[in-house]
Amino acid sequence: MIDPKTNEIVTVGRRKRATARVRLIPGTGKYMVNGRPVGEYLARETLVQVATQPLDLLGLKDSFDIRARCDGGGLAGQAGALRLGIARAIAENDENLRPALRTAGLLTRDAREVERKKPGQPGARKRFQFSKR
Repeated sequence: MIDPKTNEIVTVGRRKRATARVRLIPGTGKYMVNGRPVGEYLARETLVQVATQPLDLLGLKDSFDIRARCDGGGLAGQAGALRLGIARAIAENDENLRPALRTAGLLTRDAREVERKKPGQPGARKRFQFSKR
């Protein structure tokens, strides 16, 4: 969706319990998450690589400015949410790039969620030790 006020492409990405609202605009490659540079916010280089994967795949790292708001979950979930949000924004900006993103699996939402804890046991799957007597 294009924001009529700022003319930015606005998309949402989700992963686990994390949500990322991504704003994409043609620019110089400035990438800010929650008001901080992406390297500073995500802290680990592997997470930065996950978050920038769509841009690296298509060679568009210096073509767009990205502003994102992340909340919920942990840093790994937020990095995955950013990846999906950026991929969706790029696909909305240029439909010709959609097949490349699709074959790389970047437009698919990872539906895995944490299974809920069950009553009468310590976790979702774990059981208390069985004693016959």
